[in-house]
Amino acid sequence: MPIVRRPVCSVCDKGDGHIALENELCFGINDGYPVTELHMLVIPKRHVADFFELYEPEKHACMRLLDEAKRRAKAEDSTIAGFNVGINVGEAAGQTVHHCHVHLIPRRTGDVEQPRGGVRNVIPGKGAY
Repeated sequence: MPIVRRPVCSVCDKGDGHIALENELCFGINDGYPVTELHMLVIPKRHVADFFELYEPEKHACMRLLDEAKRRAKAEDSTIAGFNVGINVGEAAGQTVHHCHVHLIPRRTGDVEQPRGGVRNVIPGKGAY
C-alpha cells in the first residue's frame, strides 16, 4: 500500500493544541496576526485550498462555528459592535496560506475613522460610495 503524504501545511499543523472551538468538520483558532482583539480563524479539517472546494456539509459546519465564535466574542467583549467575515481565494485576492480559512474580525465603534464600505475597502478608494 503506497504512503499518502499530505502537503506541508502550517494551518493543518497549527490546530494541534491551539483549538479554541471545534465541530465535526472544522475548528477555530485565534489568529496569529490579529487585525483586532478576538480575531478568529475558522478552518475546515480537510485540507483544501479555498472555500469553493469545500463540500456543502463543510460549508455549513464553518458557518455554525462562525456563529458560535461570534456569540463567544460578544459574550467576552461588550464593546464589539459588528464583525467582518472574510475569505481570501487566490493570490490575486491576497491569499497567502493555501488552506481554506474564514476570518471573523470583531469591530468596535471608532476602530477606524470611516468604516463605511467594510470589505469593499480591500480595493483602495472603493469603500466610499
